Amino acid sequence: MPNVIIEAPAKLNLHLGVKNRRPDGFHDIESIFIALGFGDTLYFETPGTDSFGIPSFGTHSFGMAGIYISIEDGDTSALPSALPIEKNIIFKAISLFRDRTGYTQGLRVRVEKRIPLGGGLGGGSSNAASTLLALNTLCAAEGKTPLDAASLAELAASLGSDVPFFLGKTGAAWVSGRGERIKPLEAPKTLSFVLVNPGFPSETAIAFRLLDEFRENNHEGICLGRESPRDSGFPHEQLIGEPGDLLRFLCESPRNWPFENDFLPAFLADSGNTGAAGAYREMLGRLRDLGADFAGLSGSGATCFGVFTEREQAEKAQKALLKAFQFVKVTFPLARRAKAVLK
Repeated sequence: MPNVIIEAPAKLNLHLGVKNRRPDGFHDIESIFIALGFGDTLYFETPGTDSFGIPSFGTHSFGMAGIYISIEDGDTSALPSALPIEKNIIFKAISLFRDRTGYTQGLRVRVEKRIPLGGGLGGGSSNAASTLLALNTLCAAEGKTPLDAASLAELAASLGSDVPFFLGKTGAAWVSGRGERIKPLEAPKTLSFVLVNPGFPSETAIAFRLLDEFRENNHEGICLGRESPRDSGFPHEQLIGEPGDLLRFLCESPRNWPFENDFLPAFLADSGNTGAAGAYREMLGRLRDLGADFAGLSGSGATCFGVFTEREQAEKAQKALLKAFQFVKVTFPLARRAKAVLK
């Protein structure tokens, strides 16, 4: 029986505008997503083979309904806590795919986990999308009819707002709606990114609730990055509904980027006892001090990133930041989406 290996890249939100909460409780977004040359690796094994050497489950392993998942620590200690398997997004993706296609093959899945959980880097969403792509490849290899692109996108959207992006073939996109509207972009090619994670997760639902409360308390309707306006001469209110004007900055030096993240002002204003606000200030401040041309927050936290035009400068920044933070990674834009590889 065939086996599949597939990469699940992390992503950054170079810009993230969040509109006010809708009547259904969700929020529309407007964001620039960029896939990174860093992420998790997923191995899918069907019965009767053992070419990947998947171990008999270690610390983070579970199984149900002929699906067995093992998650191993890669470059990060941010492994999942004990959860019922039915809440695992890889299991959900397999179950949805089975329901849609009738594909009932037993599976063993090993995940080399490198993307920090709750880091705003899309790790779970990328794992889900890669699972759908891997299963589609297995279907085709076994002579069964795979899903078309529209059906895959429909399943992806039902799994999570960020999942559809990771099905795309390009490395960057303008993403709007709940995340289902995707306009491919050409990713910047010569930049280096330094990712810094503070060692704690940021739960998406809690982050959105904090943002809603922040806006209500500050009487700000839709607020896009009021924390630190930039002196770029760019009219801030044009960011909503004018992606063409915003996206032209991608071709300029990161020093001129007006991109912002709506969650950041809420996080910096949070007076809770978690120390998160101080951690965000330290990460962003250190990145700027170490020569980043642009520094920002990805997703709903907790990872911050610096953009460097010189790789050597990025590597020096990584070395300095590792003295204070456990997870610091230098990476680069991913030119195109990785494909599932049959073994």
